[in-house]
Amino acid sequence: MFRTTLAALALIATPLFAAQLGDDGLYDADWIEETFKDLREDLADANDQGKTLLIMIEQRGCIYCKEMHENIFPDPEIDAALRDSFFVVQINMFGDVDVTDFDGEVMAEKDIVRRWNAQFTPTMMFFPPEVAEDAIASEAAIVTMPGAFGKWTTLNLLNWIREGHYLTDEPFQRYHARILQERGIVD
Repeated sequence: MFRTTLAALALIATPLFAAQLGDDGLYDADWIEETFKDLREDLADANDQGKTLLIMIEQRGCIYCKEMHENIFPDPEIDAALRDSFFVVQINMFGDVDVTDFDGEVMAEKDIVRRWNAQFTPTMMFFPPEVAEDAIASEAAIVTMPGAFGKWTTLNLLNWIREGHYLTDEPFQRYHARILQERGIVD
């Protein structure tokens, strides 16, 4: 009886924690903003909300995107960081929706991703509060995180950016190592 009840609870609970897919096959999260994908407007909106603009490039069927959306982003610390500090705009690596880059160039998602030379999904691109008028996103990014990473790398990168450490002499890898030591995760 106990095993049957436990199995039934597991089946009922599983969909509650599963990441949701949108109609386009990309993972959906309520912290992803619906915008016109005009990066200059998105940057202004992020600034108005006191947040950092984060572009997240993903694709349908991406197993690494699934890993991030099901196991990394739901972590309470990461979820809170994304909600509180980042204005997230999702770009479909092979999509046809128009995107306006910082320099005013308009192209389909799939073309702008090529322009930015983004080769992996997910790719996260973080932007400073001010971007030059003639800059393209790949040049303007504070940092680009290509691929899926574990909880600590992801959380520490979000914190490194939102705490402004990218403006200091402490590069991310040193910050990451220091935080892991301070939390007792590594010796």
